[in-house]
Amino acid sequence: MASSPLLLCVLLLYTYCLTIALGNSEHGFVLVPRSSSASSGLPCSSVSQVTSDPNRVLSVPLAHRYGACAPSSPSGATDRPPSLAERLRRDRARRSHLISKASGRSSISQSDAGVSIPTSLGAAVDSLEYVVTLGFGTPAVPQTVLIDTGSDLSWVQCQPCDASACYPQKDPLFDPSASSTYAPVPCDTQACRDLAAGSYNNGCTTNATGASLCRYGIEYGNFDTTVGLYSTETLTLTPAVSITNFSFGCGLRQRGTFDRFDGLLGLGGAPESLVSQTAETYGGAFSYCLPPGNSSTGFLALGTPSNNTPGSFQFTPLHGVPGQATFYLVTLAGISVGGKQLDIPPAVFSKGMIIDSGTVVTGLPGTAYSALRTAFRSAMSAYPLLPPNEELDTCYNFTGFSNVTVPTVSLTFDGGATIDLDVPSGILLEDCLAFVGGSSDREVGIIGNVNQRTFEVLYDSGRGHVGFRPGAC
Repeated sequence: MASSPLLLCVLLLYTYCLTIALGNSEHGFVLVPRSSSASSGLPCSSVSQVTSDPNRVLSVPLAHRYGACAPSSPSGATDRPPSLAERLRRDRARRSHLISKASGRSSISQSDAGVSIPTSLGAAVDSLEYVVTLGFGTPAVPQTVLIDTGSDLSWVQCQPCDASACYPQKDPLFDPSASSTYAPVPCDTQACRDLAAGSYNNGCTTNATGASLCRYGIEYGNFDTTVGLYSTETLTLTPAVSITNFSFGCGLRQRGTFDRFDGLLGLGGAPESLVSQTAETYGGAFSYCLPPGNSSTGFLALGTPSNNTPGSFQFTPLHGVPGQATFYLVTLAGISVGGKQLDIPPAVFSKGMIIDSGTVVTGLPGTAYSALRTAFRSAMSAYPLLPPNEELDTCYNFTGFSNVTVPTVSLTFDGGATIDLDVPSGILLEDCLAFVGGSSDREVGIIGNVNQRTFEVLYDSGRGHVGFRPGAC
């Protein structure tokens, strides 16, 4: 009989551990097998875990650009992903540029061989991580493009373009002459004048027949550039859905490190973006789900889900950044670690947070990050800290551990929406806490894509809110 209390304690402990191992975060911690975080070398999963709306006709697969599910180059070669340190350097540059734009500070313009672009209009392209494949032209030609909520004007590389003017890409260059629906935009048109109003206009050029055509130009935050003809074309999203007269840039001269992909799909809020161009049909709404790892797919969708979509959304008000129609701004109200609310004054979050698909790690106001780091380190005190990796200063050595107990991290937004970040993919980036702190509390913050993993993130400008649906991919 003396052993009964001990046996009872063992059984209770086993039940508690089993509950955690199955992913229940009631106690504020989740037991994570180390094998679950080592997915970068796995083949693309043949079993879809996507739970997008089955009744929504417009949903296209989305993959990590360096993952096993990304389209390969025609030769079958696999692009070598950058190191974590390089990704973080690129990410820091992008985050700084977005904050600078949101604060109304413009970048210095450059010129290249007579091509002058008035200002830096887009965030760094080399930091972008997710791609979709769409069809350009008639007949539709597949083009694999980076998605970016921090950019507006979409573009692909076009023929004629030689190695001195364009970079190597995964698919054949788009050939406008082979499409029956391609049309360059004339210079003396309202469309060209509207492009100038959006600061993407780069003057006019004359073709072989003497026609004056509208030219676009974009300089990104890392000084990569794309210049070409502003054009319209049929964009095929799925076999059942096409967009006619889609305005985009037909790139004839690119400079920089674009890493083999065919172009960019702008998902910002300005008039040039895909979202704005399809607003009459889809209400200015779109969503995506970023997969938890590189060996599975998520989705990109236009429009709002139907009421019978699996799972439910939590919504927070959507705000704009004055003078910057591109960005989507939300307001944080609090952060919890291990089920406990952190003591952060609400004023710390007053500048808002840009929610962005292209930034990797989340940049918090300094006071908020300090509180998060202290609580997270305390909860992870059983594991040895490593030296910082670039700006990530809370990294762990899990060598020898078959399982790791990770505290939950929850974000609460204005209006009460609270999301529990996916464990571990939404909290840890290569065993480092995927947050950084800003130099002050007086600048806008950025919610990066690591925190967004596995959620369907719905941007609905028509209704003025952003929604989060867990477990969507």
